[in-house]
Amino acid sequence: MKVLCFGVGQAGGNVLDALLRYEQRTNADYVVDAVAYNTASADLRGLDLVPEENRILFGADEVSGHGVGADNELAAELAERDSRQLLRGTDGAPTSTADAFLIFAGLGGGTGSGAAPVLAKHLNRVYEQPIYGVGVLPAADEGALYSRNAARSLKAFVDVTDHVFAFDNGAWAESGEDVAAAHESMNEELVRRLGILFASGEVGESGTVGESVVDSSEVINTLRGGGISTIGYAASELPESGDGGGFSISGLLGGGSSSADELDSINRITTQTRKAVLGRLTLPCDVDSASRGLVVVSGPPEWLNRKAIERSRTWVEEQTGSMEVRGGDYPLPESNHVGVLVLLGDVSRSDRVAEVRSTAVEAERDRREREAGDAADNGDKAEAVVDDRLDSLF
Repeated sequence: MKVLCFGVGQAGGNVLDALLRYEQRTNADYVVDAVAYNTASADLRGLDLVPEENRILFGADEVSGHGVGADNELAAELAERDSRQLLRGTDGAPTSTADAFLIFAGLGGGTGSGAAPVLAKHLNRVYEQPIYGVGVLPAADEGALYSRNAARSLKAFVDVTDHVFAFDNGAWAESGEDVAAAHESMNEELVRRLGILFASGEVGESGTVGESVVDSSEVINTLRGGGISTIGYAASELPESGDGGGFSISGLLGGGSSSADELDSINRITTQTRKAVLGRLTLPCDVDSASRGLVVVSGPPEWLNRKAIERSRTWVEEQTGSMEVRGGDYPLPESNHVGVLVLLGDVSRSDRVAEVRSTAVEAERDRREREAGDAADNGDKAEAVVDDRLDSLF
């Protein structure tokens, strides 16, 4: 699946850089071009792999390249004002070769959470390809302002894109871990999953093709109808020899590993499928609230047992209650792992999203009460609106 990628804000740019690094490391070819946007010039200079000519500073007349802090309303306003400049980021890109556009953004800060939905809105207006968002939710300890930004930005992102891949920092942060190292490891977890998803239909240098290819149409159909998705992944390292131990006659004779044992293959694939779904998802959620699903099993061709892949797909159907679960294989002849990626589309129940919204509503209520108090101190008549309403970002 060919994707044209955009990173908005510091977090969005860093995730985009990480995806490009992962693509290089795995010798894949699914990113047709990469563009980064920011209101802070220093953040653009900090990128490594996004081409310099594709690093676009906007809002410079207002913030002089120093960023917007955590003010996502200002970022949205600047992005709207400079929307033509944002769209010029696609001028030199091979847009016709892209199956979809992908916009990365951290939803808790300022530039990414404010400008990413604006960019999505204008790309949707001009191009026919699906526009997907990749939204990173802040951890709970990042504060109420970040939760308020994230709740408003996520709603706007879902409204203007064809789907949003969600990643929750709070579910992946390790206690006591250095902040920079934590973000780097979390970015790696996210781009590994996206990289496998987009590369799964590629034909490698060996010319090996899956029996049931997961091409762009499978991904697009899983994401159709909008909403929020989450991704699970688990992998098992394979034994050095086909008999599961360190000794094999074929190894002694220089013949490499023998064929995979069918029972071992079935057990590995079905077990990793369960781990992918029941382990850490990019967004914690109620699995049975997903409307659609996609199962991608990767590894050496001899380990990709069709019976196991079908069993895994059926098991995901049972867990989600959905009859729209697709499945396929992704042969990796040089790999020493069997991995299973599970994409759950249109998830409707997530305690983490509910928590972010609840914190945001409380922060919004406090803000309104302060404004009403300030108005009363100035002799004006004003009442605090006490409800669960969040003002629109736009």
